[in-house]
Amino acid sequence: MEIREVTTKKDIRDFVEFQFDLYKGNDYWVPPIKADEIKQLDPKYNPAFGFCEAKFWTAWENGKCVGRIGAIINKLYNKKIGKNMGRFSRVEFVDDRKVSAALFETAESWLKEKGMTGVHGPLGFTNIDNQGLLIEGFDFLPSIASVYHHPYMKSHIEALGYKKENDWLEFRLTIEEIPEKAQRLADLIKKRNNLEVVRFSKKSEMKGYLRDVFHLLNKAFDELPYVAPFPDELIDFLASKYFKVLNPKYIVVIKKEGKIVAFIVGLPSLSEAMQKAKGKLLPFGIFHLMKAMKHPEVMDLLLTGVDPDYQKLGLPAILINELQHVIIENGIKFVETTGMFETNQKGIAHWKSYKHIQHKRRRAFVKDLK
Repeated sequence: MEIREVTTKKDIRDFVEFQFDLYKGNDYWVPPIKADEIKQLDPKYNPAFGFCEAKFWTAWENGKCVGRIGAIINKLYNKKIGKNMGRFSRVEFVDDRKVSAALFETAESWLKEKGMTGVHGPLGFTNIDNQGLLIEGFDFLPSIASVYHHPYMKSHIEALGYKKENDWLEFRLTIEEIPEKAQRLADLIKKRNNLEVVRFSKKSEMKGYLRDVFHLLNKAFDELPYVAPFPDELIDFLASKYFKVLNPKYIVVIKKEGKIVAFIVGLPSLSEAMQKAKGKLLPFGIFHLMKAMKHPEVMDLLLTGVDPDYQKLGLPAILINELQHVIIENGIKFVETTGMFETNQKGIAHWKSYKHIQHKRRRAFVKDLK
């Protein structure tokens, strides 16, 4: 077996292609767009390399790729927490213990050389990059904001000395008519606190809000694990990347005295369309994605942010209430939530007020490198 560092364009393509081989024929894996994944690994395109160091490797046996792993040092996050933590990222491998051991040994050795005293993951460059290893819910289709992994990967990682650090929970909500009591409560909160709800009908109306939304995201997520502030260069990169697929009618912003204090971003599920696209937008991938946007049955909640200074106002209830109106109007039956830390009991209780199942769990592992 040979471990190869990813250095050339061909190496990057091999790194990205491996997951397509590993999950070929799997009904639940949602492939990314290959071109986007390639750009994520290239410092010329990804502004996160401005505050991150990263290396990537593939494992080969008998001329065939059998695994991959990345190692990332997010300097902004380490500065925030006052620790030298490395991240393992984008790890995938066949069910062979010597392959997984060799990959992790390679990544850990590089992180040690860089002075890291601990490693956790799977984590990406930032908190809206791939996070966590799927450990429950292998028979459910993930949203494009989530992940999928083979069940055997958990035992491989644990065998290498990794322990649980944090878990994310995901829910599937069945959408029903809004109870009159919930509507009255939302109306009362809006009136009492002089809140303005902003809705959009055109993408052009959203442009002036994008950077402010990311700045609020920085503030709202500041205390969460694995989160570091997004610099403006990265904000502009992410805004342009996701702007293409956002549907303005599924976005709600709340303002108070002219200031954005909360937002929610929903997106018709693109998971099945991404499976049909098979990693390519052309010639037919874009057709599948556009079709999925028009008549969705499932919606993914991508991001929700509330200004910490206004968390006691009940803003999440208004956000969900406003979005639920549009969901019902458009015949959407189910909502897939993003991952929520299992320690967020208040947020979990809110999802449990809906008809729901808690169907997926992702885990971040941690290991001491001293």
